[in-house]
Amino acid sequence: MMQFQIKKTEYVNRTYRIPKELAERLSQVAQEEDISVNELVVQSCEFALDNLNKEDR
Repeated sequence: MMQFQIKKTEYVNRTYRIPKELAERLSQVAQEEDISVNELVVQSCEFALDNLNKEDR
């Protein structure tokens, strides 16, 4: 029998400045996809880092 395990993701608070137009685009996409802007930013950053070419670093 499989036991239920509670998994907790650890988060940190950071403040970043982004252009107003980018913030508006993020808000629009998040609303269309019914997710939070924070979750969209996290997923976008993870995707970008996972797909970063070694030559680009």
